[in-house]
Order: sequence, then C-alpha cells, then structure tokens
Amino acid sequence: MAEKKQKHIVIEPVTRVEGHGKVSLLLDERNRVKQARLHVVEFRGFERFIQGRPFWEVPVLVQRLCGICPVSHHLAAAKAMDRIVGGEMLTPTAEKMRRLMHYGQMFQSHALHFFHLVSPDLLFGFDADPVERNVIGVARKFPALAVQGVMMRKYGQEVILRTAGKKIHGTGAIPGGINKNLSIAERDELLKDLEQMKTWAAAALTLCRDYTVEHLAELAPFGTFDSNHLGLVRKDGALDLYDGLLRAVDHAGTRILDDADNQDYARHIAEEVRPWSYMKFPFLRSLGPENGWYRVGPLARLNVCDFIDTPQAEAARKEFAAAAGKPCNLTMAYHWARMVELVHSIEKIDALLHDPDLQGLDLVNRTQRREEGVGIIEAPRGTLFHHYRVNRNDEVVMANLIVSTTNNNEPMNRAVQKVAADCFDGKKITEGLLNRIEVAIRAYDPCLSCATHAVGSMALTVETIGPSGDVRESVSR
Repeated sequence: MAEKKQKHIVIEPVTRVEGHGKVSLLLDERNRVKQARLHVVEFRGFERFIQGRPFWEVPVLVQRLCGICPVSHHLAAAKAMDRIVGGEMLTPTAEKMRRLMHYGQMFQSHALHFFHLVSPDLLFGFDADPVERNVIGVARKFPALAVQGVMMRKYGQEVILRTAGKKIHGTGAIPGGINKNLSIAERDELLKDLEQMKTWAAAALTLCRDYTVEHLAELAPFGTFDSNHLGLVRKDGALDLYDGLLRAVDHAGTRILDDADNQDYARHIAEEVRPWSYMKFPFLRSLGPENGWYRVGPLARLNVCDFIDTPQAEAARKEFAAAAGKPCNLTMAYHWARMVELVHSIEKIDALLHDPDLQGLDLVNRTQRREEGVGIIEAPRGTLFHHYRVNRNDEVVMANLIVSTTNNNEPMNRAVQKVAADCFDGKKITEGLLNRIEVAIRAYDPCLSCATHAVGSMALTVETIGPSGDVRESVSR
C-alpha cells in the first residue's frame, strides 16, 4: 500500500500569551488540516516539590507558579489551608480583605490582557503587519488607550499591595485569615483614583462590546464550537469570583452539574493524560472524557450564573446575553465577557473600600484541625482548584492543582483545529494564518506557565515536516 502523503506544520511557541507552547498542524495528502494540537512543552513540577513542606508555607510557595496571577494561587491555597486549621468561617475583616485583594487581581489581569495582548488584533486587524500589531504599535497610534491600560493595571496592583503586602507574591492571606487590615490612609489612597478607574473600565467595556457587535458576523464562526461551561456561583445563583458552588451547563444551557459543594470537586471532575502534552485534560466524570470537557473563564462564568450583583455589570451581562445568546458559545465573545467582569471588579472594589469592616482587628479564626482541604477560586482565566493533604507532622503529603488553563485545554485545542481548518488554504503558511491561530488561543487568556509550573522563551518557529520526518520548510520570527 502506498504511503499517504502528510505534512506536519509546527508553530512554536505561541506568542502574546504567558508561558511556552507550540501548535502543530498535521495535513493530509490534499493539504487539508487533518489534526491540530496545542502542545504545552514545559515541565509540570510544583505538585511534587512542595511535598514535605509545612502547610502554612503553601500559600506563599505556590504563588511562585506565576508572576501574572499569583494572587489567585495565593488565595486558593489559603482557602485550602483554612480547611486544614478549621478556619473556613473567616471573620468579616478577613473575608472582605481577601475579596478586595482578589478583585484587585481580576481588575489588573483583565486590563493587562485586553489592552496589552488583545487590543493589537482588534485595533489593527488580524492581517496587519506584526511590526505594527503589538503593544508598541498601540502606544504609538492610540496613546490614550495605552495609558489607560497601564494605569488600570497599576491601580489593581496598588490594591494588591495594600491587601497582600506586596504587588507580586504577597503574604496577606494566612491559614484561617489574614495578617493585616486596611488602614484609613491606605483606603483613602485607593479612593483617589477610583472614579477614574470606573470611567475607564466602562469605556473599555463599550469599546469591546461595539467591536464584537460590529464584527459579529465574522467573529461568530471564528474558532467557535458547542461546549459545556463550568464556573462558581453563589447559593442564589449570582456570579461569585471568590467562592461558591460548582455549576456546569451544556451548550444549550441545560444544567449538567447542579451547584455541587466545591469540597467534593473530585467526585465530579477527573483528568485525562495524553502523551503529546504536559498539560492534562479535565472532564466531568458523569459524561466521560469524550463529552465531559468544558470551558471556564469569563465566557463560562456569564453562561452559568443567573445574575451579577453589581448594577453596571448586571446591565452589561443582560446586554451581552441579548446580543450573543445565553449560553454563548462564541470563542471571540470571551473578550466582551472579560470586560463585563472588569466593570464588576471595580464596582466590587468601590463597595469594599467603603466598608468599615476592612479596618477591623479580628483577623484570624482557627478551630478543629483537619488533614485535607480544598480551595477553589475563580482566577482571571477561570476556575482554579487547589487540593492538599497534610500529615500529623504538618507536612504536605499530597497536592493536586487544576489551573484555569488546564480546564480550558480541550477547548483551546478545538479552537485551534477549527481556525486552522477554516483558514488554511493548503498552499502557503502566511503571517495572517499564524496570527489567526494565536488569536483563537489568546481569547482564552492562557497562562501556560501556570498550567505546567515553569517558564519558557518566546520565539516562533514554523516547520513543514514530510511523512518521513524530513523538515521541508522552516520559518522563524
């Protein structure tokens, strides 16, 4: 039998994301995309080398996974350790300080992603010259927007500084509570720029909404597919980014995981290992690995929640649902959903800064000691799971982390497959094609270093490989 002619195209690594990954496209004899994969090629090690460490070190240790979203890991680990010390019923001051820290993280991360990583594609177009299509190009042509992005991220970092003690890798959350409150002086400093942040957040939401609505016809099929969606909701069904019950819906909105206790996540979620990626593939046990995969993050959170408890964000959520559908399965709608959460975050920061509980002195609650705890939080990129077991010597003996990007692993692969199949003409590997594939991945705001707990270089190499393994073409940038 004659050997089938196949080509293998590799994009390595993907750019304008955090971490190191590559994309491979396997073509059939007619140069059609037969298979597309997002490979995460960094080694996953954090779950092993924190074993043997004292449990109270974990909230500080694990945030070294990432310099982009350390607060998410810090808080998820602290919530797990709350269970270990019997302190999950936080004092009002402790819970509100943690929430303020978390909303500061959401605000700065969403601003960073939209203005620095995504806006070049939206403002210049997918086919624009990459020399212009970057954050420097945005600063040159749209200086006001560039300034807004920088200042909004700075504000979120200032919130983190005053709640966690440091802008990056802080120490504010401890097992059973926090180690500081918010002084009046710190509160007043944050209030100075609050109104400007609210104005800029609303403007960013408008910009993203208008772009999505104006280009809806072309964006609707771009990397889009039906999927399940998973996220945390409050007991009354409201969006809750800090804590809540696990809810999942299918592509039509039918409930498939009905507000499960987050401590029981392992009863509902499993992980599959595949040989070509260090990143695992989570799925709902009830549906199995073939049909149980799901999306997480801003789009999924708007799909699973019933409402948002801040007025501007709730109005924006209703507008989003009316235009994009509920549930919405459009991959490129992630950006609009992310800006809804940006507005929600600054509204929450506003309310918390005016809450006198932040100046309280009752910071820690600890009761009955346990040997196992789970901490779950909605990180900027999606639902984040931290699960630990501790022995009688206070040493960590087991750690399992399912990070947001890992939850989105299968959806990102499907987005790559969809865009590559739709956009590759079988003839020439163009800059526009490469960027379109990356655009689909960037919609998920992946943090590949979080997913595998390492860092990598950021270059881009594309190789065409023949059926016998010979490299026929190699392009780098």
